[in-house]
Amino acid sequence: MTSERRRALIAVTHLLGVGHFARSAALGAALARAGWSVTLLSGGRPVQNIDTRDLSLIQLPPIHCRNGDFSRLLGDDAQPIPSETFAERAAMSRAAVLTIQPHVVITELYPFGRRALSDEYEALIAATRDMADPPALICSIRDVLNPPSKPRRSSEVLDRLSRYDGVIIHGDPVLPLERSWPVDPRLVRKMTYTGYLRDNNRSPQTPEDLGASEGILVSAGGSDAGIALNRVVLEAARAMPERSFHVLVSQAIGEDEFENLSWTAPPNDKIDRARPDFPELLCRAALSISQAGYNTVLDLAAAGIRAVLVPYAAGSEQEQTIRAEALARAGLVHVVQETDLDSTRLVSAIRECLDGPAPDWSVLSLDGDVRAVAAIHAMDTERQAINRAWQRLGKLLDKGEASDNEHEFWIRDDDATEDTPELRKFLALLAKHEVPGALAAIPAAFTASLAPLLDDHPQISILQHGYAHSNHAPAGEKSAEFGPHRPLAEMEMDIAAGWKRLDDAFGPRALPVFVPPWNRMAPDLAQRLPAIGMLGLSTFGRAREAAAIAEVIQRNADWDPMDWRGHRGLKPRALLIDQLCDLIEQRPGHGETGGLPIGLLTHHLAHDGWVHEFLSELIARLAQSSAVRFLPADRVFRARPA
Repeated sequence: MTSERRRALIAVTHLLGVGHFARSAALGAALARAGWSVTLLSGGRPVQNIDTRDLSLIQLPPIHCRNGDFSRLLGDDAQPIPSETFAERAAMSRAAVLTIQPHVVITELYPFGRRALSDEYEALIAATRDMADPPALICSIRDVLNPPSKPRRSSEVLDRLSRYDGVIIHGDPVLPLERSWPVDPRLVRKMTYTGYLRDNNRSPQTPEDLGASEGILVSAGGSDAGIALNRVVLEAARAMPERSFHVLVSQAIGEDEFENLSWTAPPNDKIDRARPDFPELLCRAALSISQAGYNTVLDLAAAGIRAVLVPYAAGSEQEQTIRAEALARAGLVHVVQETDLDSTRLVSAIRECLDGPAPDWSVLSLDGDVRAVAAIHAMDTERQAINRAWQRLGKLLDKGEASDNEHEFWIRDDDATEDTPELRKFLALLAKHEVPGALAAIPAAFTASLAPLLDDHPQISILQHGYAHSNHAPAGEKSAEFGPHRPLAEMEMDIAAGWKRLDDAFGPRALPVFVPPWNRMAPDLAQRLPAIGMLGLSTFGRAREAAAIAEVIQRNADWDPMDWRGHRGLKPRALLIDQLCDLIEQRPGHGETGGLPIGLLTHHLAHDGWVHEFLSELIARLAQSSAVRFLPADRVFRARPA
């Protein structure tokens, strides 16, 4: 019996040229070769000269734009798209997910781009969440993006990416993403460079098979945006009668303009429509003149040809300029900016390029098909593990409901100091599900803004998180504020002073529970807590110290989603869910720690979007179960277990 083929859905909308569609088709073809069943959900105009024979194709009502104006989207009739068409596209996107039931969903460019189409992409993403076993959600982008127009745009993109399992970049660190987009550690944790992705069907024959020539091959992309370059090339050809030129004119350029180019061309300049054998023509040519689109550059690299690039730069477009300048710095191409384009500059660049050394295109990784499939397979495998872990948790909760076995939890959030957007977001999550919690506040660092914020959150308690959260450990030892490195009396004074400050600011909301920074403290100091006035202690792990400290109730946190020793982001989600399941299964056991509530530890200031998204799903699942009870901190530290 053969195993089920994995299913992938790739959503792409090309608006100007065909590069986005070509790259998505190449990715789909690579997955198909690896045994996947692939559906391409295309929102641009139909493309005839790109091979999609191994893919299923769903065509949305097509849209496009002209002259780089992405704010004005047009239909086949060249008129602005009505709202009804956008609604139809969103409905078709959602239906595609629900019908295909994919294991992997890939959105090309979104959410880094295509903001105008966010409704249909969000409908597609919402549909993935309605599936019993949600698919891996992956963003696919090229090597260079258009930089965000406003600083907040990159933050908005990160927020939307928090639903995604990963971002695959079809490029190489030779041209890192940060050249065009603000990249911070939160994004780095989810990025995978695959190398450049090229349609294998476009691989040219070797120059030895074809024979070389002295011709100059000119191409200007798949849209009508290259007409200005075509006209300047005619003038350059007149200035270089010793060279033959072959100009490939886009199919998107009207017949009248094509005829005009043909009529005015000099004898050494052949005018032709764009042809599918472009890669072979490159191998015959001595030099290429083109724009700097992603797929064109890969064709140049595959042919190993000398090249002059005139990057498209209309409107706010910067992508091709960034790519062209990076390739020029690597010594691979010569560049003439579109704003400087005239026949004199073009002729000068042609001569300089022909007289210079041949470029070494091998510095670019062109195995992006194999590496992209491997990255997608890894994310799919991880998502399967996550789905299995959620199923395990669901079965445990169902079992608890059926047997009236209640699982008790409590939440401790560390490092509270002031009213911040991160804290508001975390408190709103708890309030949404009516879950109580405890904020471990730093006495020497909290500000007056913290107390008013809690007025709207009556189920939140305050615990004492050290004094100043300062490390006093010698170099080379683990961090500690209240370790054996300080005089006992000095530490007692800090705790007493910190408690007075919390008690004065928060009144009954503050509980005399000590939470040592970094979850460690000197044993001698722990024994002194009752004398200082502390009635509770909370560190981390299923510790057995509770019985050893008279008159102190110890309730530790048992579970922390943060990878503090690694990338400082979210630990693997399947691991976290399984760890929680283990704690639930161990809780009814016998012994000193049996029956203690399970403590969830969070750090709101360290949560990126992926951490918050995961906690949102986890708390929602737990809160919705009648087998789960979240305890307020005053209940947690009120009495010892029987």
